[in-house]
Amino acid sequence: MQIILEVPDRLGEQLHALGDRLPEALDRALQELTFAETIPYQDDRQIVELLASQPSPEVILAIRPTPALQARMSELLDRNKSSTLSRSEEVELDRYLLLEHWVRLAKAHAYKRLQTAA
Repeated sequence: MQIILEVPDRLGEQLHALGDRLPEALDRALQELTFAETIPYQDDRQIVELLASQPSPEVILAIRPTPALQARMSELLDRNKSSTLSRSEEVELDRYLLLEHWVRLAKAHAYKRLQTAA
């Protein structure tokens, strides 16, 4: 199937650089977008359970925080900048930052797995 799209120049250059790997890149992006709505996480327990299940790289790449968690993290980060966090909120923020770090590491490994499989 042929599809004609109009995209900004910057994006067009990136897509052109992919050459014959463009269909693969689009497939991965669509898989990630599809999974993104089905794999939200709210806390560290959910992430540990998901990662312990040894999911596929595509599933790992689709992991996203819930909107509620994103809002809470933003609130804590903003309050941290103004030095108005309580001690318990500092602990909460540290826990969320560690959780985000785990997810980033898992995603880096997932990208690596997909690249070596290609």
